[in-house]
Amino acid sequence: MEAKEGTPKFPGFPFEPYSIQIDFMNSLYESLNQGGVSMLESPTGTGKTMSVICSALQWVLDRRLQQDEAACGEDRGNGGDGGVGSDDEPDWMRDFVIDKEEKKKEEKCGSVWGKPHSKKKSKEIPKDFRVMGVGEEKGRESLQKKIDAVEIGDKEFLLEEYESEDEKGLGSVVSKRKAVKTSFSSSSEDESGEEEEEEEKKLKVYFCSRTHSQLSQFIKELRRTVFANEMNVVSLGSRKNLCINEEVVALGNSTRINERCLELQKKKKNEATKVKNLKVGAGVCRTKASSGCPMLRKHRVQQEFRNEVSQQGPLDIEDLANLGRTMGACPYYGSRSLVQGADLVVLPYQSLLSKSSRETLGLNLKSNIIIIDEAHNLADSLINMYDSKITSSQLETVHRHVERYFERFRNLLGPANRRYIQTLMVLMRAFLRALLDDKDGNLKDSCRDTAQASEESGACDFTMAINDFLFELNIDNINLVKLLKYIKESNIMHKVNGYGEKVATLAKIPAIHIIGEQAEEGSCISAFQALADILLSLTNNDGDGRIIISRSRSTSFKKQGGYIKYVMLSGEKIFSEIVDEAHAVVLVGGTLQPIEETRERLFPWLPPNQLHFFSCGHIVPPDSIMPIAVTRGPTGRSFDFSFSSRSSPDMMRELGLLLCNLVTVVHEGIVVFFPSFDYENRVYEHWKSSGILERIIKRKCVFREPRNNMDVESVLKEYKDTIDTISVMNSEVNQASHNGAILLAVVGAKLSEGINLSDGMGRCIVMVGLPYPSPSDIELLERIKHIEGFRNLKLPENPSVSSSYDLYSGDVQGGFDILRSCSHRGKEYYENLCMKAVNQSIGRAIRHINDYAAILLVDTRYASDSSKRSFSHPVTKLPQWIKDRFVSSTINYGEVHRLLHQFFKLKKTCCH
Repeated sequence: MEAKEGTPKFPGFPFEPYSIQIDFMNSLYESLNQGGVSMLESPTGTGKTMSVICSALQWVLDRRLQQDEAACGEDRGNGGDGGVGSDDEPDWMRDFVIDKEEKKKEEKCGSVWGKPHSKKKSKEIPKDFRVMGVGEEKGRESLQKKIDAVEIGDKEFLLEEYESEDEKGLGSVVSKRKAVKTSFSSSSEDESGEEEEEEEKKLKVYFCSRTHSQLSQFIKELRRTVFANEMNVVSLGSRKNLCINEEVVALGNSTRINERCLELQKKKKNEATKVKNLKVGAGVCRTKASSGCPMLRKHRVQQEFRNEVSQQGPLDIEDLANLGRTMGACPYYGSRSLVQGADLVVLPYQSLLSKSSRETLGLNLKSNIIIIDEAHNLADSLINMYDSKITSSQLETVHRHVERYFERFRNLLGPANRRYIQTLMVLMRAFLRALLDDKDGNLKDSCRDTAQASEESGACDFTMAINDFLFELNIDNINLVKLLKYIKESNIMHKVNGYGEKVATLAKIPAIHIIGEQAEEGSCISAFQALADILLSLTNNDGDGRIIISRSRSTSFKKQGGYIKYVMLSGEKIFSEIVDEAHAVVLVGGTLQPIEETRERLFPWLPPNQLHFFSCGHIVPPDSIMPIAVTRGPTGRSFDFSFSSRSSPDMMRELGLLLCNLVTVVHEGIVVFFPSFDYENRVYEHWKSSGILERIIKRKCVFREPRNNMDVESVLKEYKDTIDTISVMNSEVNQASHNGAILLAVVGAKLSEGINLSDGMGRCIVMVGLPYPSPSDIELLERIKHIEGFRNLKLPENPSVSSSYDLYSGDVQGGFDILRSCSHRGKEYYENLCMKAVNQSIGRAIRHINDYAAILLVDTRYASDSSKRSFSHPVTKLPQWIKDRFVSSTINYGEVHRLLHQFFKLKKTCCH
């Protein structure tokens, strides 16, 4: 878009933009023109979200004006269909998307797809037990005799005969399951089947961020622009956030909610199947089976929900859930059905970055725009999505259920089903041997080495490459790709789970026992899914990740169960799938540097000169911030919050005395960030027992960040209300005993990212120490080693370890040994993790041009001489707008107190 002189280039901006906002929007617009990958950095509080909206959506409108109808017609064929026919879609939604296409397939394919042309054909054999692609009557009769011998109540759990592609050409189970999905729709509620398939919008924008609160903020900003009325917008969220079925929501756990939702839909299909089977001899009637979930029963209501969402404009997750409750329609599936016709899709990281999620949702990235906000930790977030883990108790649960199922139906199953189930049991036994340290199994050398390493520490964790793991367990000859296809197509998870539930019911196992057993690990379905996820991980390239094996062990507190976990280490292949599809991928964040690390980890194939990078300054004037390195406390003690020193009583007391002084000089809110929940709790208890907490409470109310994210909003609201109330009181009375509140928060938790602590909520940010990740974290160390470029670095005290393994004793010193062995890249990554967390936390305070705050970095390392450090100086990694005002050398706390007193006195005078 070429603008004439004096003409606003971005007319959608709701007010006069600042110069840095204009620069940001111009840069983003140019990035979309060029396509490819871009990184745009704009400090928190500079109106970044509004700039993204007005630039990206203006570009879409401008580009559409240049497109002709022929181009639109060609692009319509690129519509995403990955979610069509997937197991987690209700009938009304599936019918809406594929109704016309299915009718055409029926005419061409007839019963080849398991969907008979007439009812007469369907009554020869019950649909559940028909063997597709096999024309031998003798085989059918034999199978039918076996089935007839089974109790009627067990028939629903019997697997259909399975034929893989290399055995008979057609995957018969797939065909039959597709037929089941489209043939049970209620004849009286077919309204959605008559809908025209909505045209896939060209030049769709996908905007994703890490949390629902960040996405809600995006929607809030969008509503302030003209684009709210010009664009079709849909927000996507998880079942946990969108489900309105009280019975399901009460389960609390995300995994349990997902399972229950799918279970309710399958109940509808199973009940309809049972009715058909019982009427084999008397003619089959079309059954009117209602969905197991009351929110999915009526297509008409779902259509009304769609219309209402379209009319109301941009809605966030909470709005969608409230609308769904009012109308009695499912907002989770309702929002999903709107994706194809949307111009802008707002969704969380997982939904876009996970390939399986994209396929389920039917997201079409082809030639579209992807904007990823809060991209400072994108590389780690991406690979974490592809991690998988199964515990020893989950393995035992699945193995027990599959073994029991196989014993019951062994003689009724076809050869393919028997072979695949036996293969599954072989794999599970091998995994259990590895976890239980079975001396008759493999991994003998590793077991001996691990036992020696763990004699003193009690830890027995080790890592292996994928191929080493498969060879050591003697399962390298199993075709995991075919096995995974069988698990997906045969429906074995639900058959085994269903039979297990029936056995448990007949045995009259108390419900409380079942709940207690499943509270931590979940049901058999979730355990089976964990097994499938591990098997899928084992199909990755050998160098893409590592297998972690943690053996069961007893500690002084409790018995700790073992687990097998796959840790993805390389994200470039995953990210390349997104980059190759999209027209442009834009990474946006408050602090994206160092960009070279991100480039090497996500798109190393892209030459540095082809990566478009833009960074702007902050809108707040320099005198609105006061960043200080606080190296000494009120008694003169030096602040050292390194891992070995931070838990000393003297250090915790000195920090408490610092707070006692700050509450006298800082009005309104102080937010203190601790490295971890454990350390915050240790400090709090020390302050409580020593009387320091009582002194603080005399001047400010104290709030603590809860571990449960669900409770954060209520604590934050109470914290804000307290500050607002006291501020009003102080304005009416010259002096009050209280002058605000203190919020004790944790780096990396919910309050450190995406939360607005503007104005009085964050007049002073106190960063306690340098929040380096624990060097004893086995996954972190594997990632560091991968980035450094060496695979099998051994701890010096374990030189005898086989090259197949890396042992970890679980102690911090061992982690530091690995870090010291790194030359540059590994150390740099470790430092960046720390300082990115610091930058995110301190960025919570300055949220608009008139905001102001003091930022105290409490640790001598923030001011120490870099020549004496093994790591680089942390101040070099602070944002430029903070570095420009940073006070790095203070003689004592008295000087800090004087600077703070002057700063707040000046700002208070200016504000009044």
